[in-house]
Amino acid sequence: MSFLSKLFGLGGTPKEAPSAPTQQYEGYTIAATPFEDGGRFQLCGIITKEIGGEVKEHRFIRADKLGSMEDAVSMTFFKGRQIIDQMGEDVFRQR
Repeated sequence: MSFLSKLFGLGGTPKEAPSAPTQQYEGYTIAATPFEDGGRFQLCGIITKEIGGEVKEHRFIRADKLGSMEDAVSMTFFKGRQIIDQMGEDVFRQR
């Protein structure tokens, strides 16, 4: 099954981490949700923040695949912090 099929939910269901580890950063919460794909772990996560009494959410997935779940979680936190540093609250704007 191709990467795009999995990304858009066509075909099988990807395996997500049983419980998503989280990290607090600059008032945001980053949840690491990597999933197994062909014996490697796809970098995937969710950034959330409460703004004006409403919880905003941004889901991200990257092409990076790592050899272990631990490495994928660590890299997800790194990428999440990078997104926050570059975009701030603009990450929640509709595109």
